[in-house]
Parts: sequence; C-alpha cells; structure tokens
Amino acid sequence: MTVSDLLEQAKALSPAERKELTKRLIDMIDILPALHQDEPEEHWGKSLNKLLDEIGPIEMMYPEIEDPVEWVKHLRAEQRRHRLGDWGSGE
Repeated sequence: MTVSDLLEQAKALSPAERKELTKRLIDMIDILPALHQDEPEEHWGKSLNKLLDEIGPIEMMYPEIEDPVEWVKHLRAEQRRHRLGDWGSGE
C-alpha cells in the first residue's frame, strides 16, 4: 500500500476520524526518536580522537621553540617582517 492509497482512504473518513488519524500519526512520529535513545551515543571525545587519528600528525612551524609565549612572539615577528618588508635597508 502506498501513501497515495492511504490518503485516498483518509478522504473517506469523517472529520473527527481524520483528526484522530492525524493525532495518531503525529504521536507515532514523536515516538520514533525515543526508540533510538536506548542506543548510547558515542562520547564527543571519542569522536574527536577518531578524527585526529584520521588526520594524522600536524606539522608545527618551529618545533624547536618549546616555550609557547616565545613561539607566538617568533611567529608574530615573522609575520610582521613578511607583511611590512624591510623598509630600513636603503637598497
């Protein structure tokens, strides 16, 4: 039986029966997510670990700089030199 067949049969119902049918259909839809709640959802941390495993290691710039503050200062200085160029060289 198709949805079109069901709709044709629903047309033959009285307004009160159509209202009851509609309510039951809506109730059935509301129940569907509850049926899947028994399955535990994977913890977001496990999903993140899987994603990181798929991506693989990330290549860091300047891994020899261990201090994070110095690393950021070095990157910012390099970006500044790249952005502004060498204006004072006189060449």
